[in-house]
Amino acid sequence: MTTDSKHAGRALRSDPRWPAVLAVLAIAALYWTLPESLTLGPTWVFLAVIGVLLVAALVFHIKGNPKLNFLSGTALLSVITAGVAWSLGELVNGLLQKLLPPRELLRSALALWIANVLVFASWYWRMDAGGPHARDLRRSHTEGAFLFPQMTMQPGSPLADSNWKPGFIDYLFLAFNTSTAFSPTDVPVLSRWAKVLMMVQSCISLSTIAIL
Repeated sequence: MTTDSKHAGRALRSDPRWPAVLAVLAIAALYWTLPESLTLGPTWVFLAVIGVLLVAALVFHIKGNPKLNFLSGTALLSVITAGVAWSLGELVNGLLQKLLPPRELLRSALALWIANVLVFASWYWRMDAGGPHARDLRRSHTEGAFLFPQMTMQPGSPLADSNWKPGFIDYLFLAFNTSTAFSPTDVPVLSRWAKVLMMVQSCISLSTIAIL
């Protein structure tokens, strides 16, 4: 095997999709625990829409149609984000109007906080550097919306990896830090769309923590 073919094989190494799928399933499970008064429409309808879009995204990925996979994945995250935002608004209203028992209020706020971390981790994973499919086609990750520490290491560094590419866990860590520290901590943000998303995530997290 030639050096070029080895590099091509590395470049086409696929980023595992199962962590992103588990994140969506976890969000669905968290949403299912919310009282009906907080959900966007009937809970089963919302979860059914999520299920259909998730299956569609997986099918398009398996069939090798990255464009439709991206569109269905983006639609999936848009629906989830709308649902979480709606539920947070209803939660704040329930707090102000004293419509929910304290225990249910706290449980719902915690569920929405976790869902917020997962959904924005999914957004960063889906959008950064053209999405997971575009990242799969590159041998290494040298540019994107976020400047991960691995991207700044000198080639001679013991921890340097010329073939390093971010996976879902990297974006989950970024989203977790944004929701807890209200900043990306060790990962500078370079793109405007990412800055907007992180501001939205921080606002949602701050509102939820205020309730907690």
